Amino acid sequence: MLFFVARRLLYLTPVLIAVSLLTFFIASLLPGDLAYVILGDQATPENVAALRKDMGLDQPVWIRYFSWLGNILQGDFGRSFRTGQTVLQAVTERLPVSIELMLLAEIIGLIIGVPLAIVCAARSGSAFDRFVTGSAFAMLSVPAFLSAILLIYLFAVELRWLPATGYISFTEDPAANLRFMVLPALTLALAEWPGIMRVLRSDMIATLQEDYIALAKAKGLKASRILFVHALKPSSLTLVTITGINIGRLIGGTVIVETIFALPGIGRLLIGAIYTRDLIILQGVVLLVGAGFVIVNFIVDLLYAVLDPRIRHGHA
Repeated sequence: MLFFVARRLLYLTPVLIAVSLLTFFIASLLPGDLAYVILGDQATPENVAALRKDMGLDQPVWIRYFSWLGNILQGDFGRSFRTGQTVLQAVTERLPVSIELMLLAEIIGLIIGVPLAIVCAARSGSAFDRFVTGSAFAMLSVPAFLSAILLIYLFAVELRWLPATGYISFTEDPAANLRFMVLPALTLALAEWPGIMRVLRSDMIATLQEDYIALAKAKGLKASRILFVHALKPSSLTLVTITGINIGRLIGGTVIVETIFALPGIGRLLIGAIYTRDLIILQGVVLLVGAGFVIVNFIVDLLYAVLDPRIRHGHA
């Protein structure tokens, strides 16, 4: 297992370097001059030249990249020229909101998708199975902003059960926090459960046709035990992968959802940095989000090895 982890970490290094390269060069190639943006009305040629020299903007791009990467490795992601706040401070303040939103969305997606997948696999080809799979396919085509608007109209405007926008910290008031987070999390979950359901359903249908399932039935085991003990675990490998990939989808979804529901998370921080052309914050947030996505996939690989020992021994 240690050899497997070490090998995966070795593979992880070039991926993280590639993420840093893409983050730096994409932000560096954006139109406009950062010195002019920072100076604003005071952007005289002399001031611009002095600031460019002070920030190293007059150096070749590859020198700037290695200087930036060196600062990153020392924990210095830069400082916003608009607010004076460091990137790590800005991210640390807003990250708990985004993590809570993603966890709630993933939990709701699993609560909806997994039971439906099990029932559809057990009753494959039935009217219920066709209805659920058709509904899942339809939900995949519904954009997050449309789901958000419909949920706000139904639960906040018409029924008045939940607030439409705003946020209260969990440590301040857990009950109020969950009331504000339900609609955003449900918006993301509505886009997540169809993929979870369809993948797990297909895997379970294939698993239920295996010989050992027929042997379990011949022994007279209960149908519920066969489904949940003998069929669900072998079918969960792909589900683990989908759950890990969904983190990337959820990160993208939070940008829209946090803006609609006025949540002070990473998504709104990123949008604000784009609107104000705060490239330091933009670079830092994109790098941290990208690195986080890579690390989540690394954890998924480790879970694969835990669920199926053949993978870490190279026999799968």
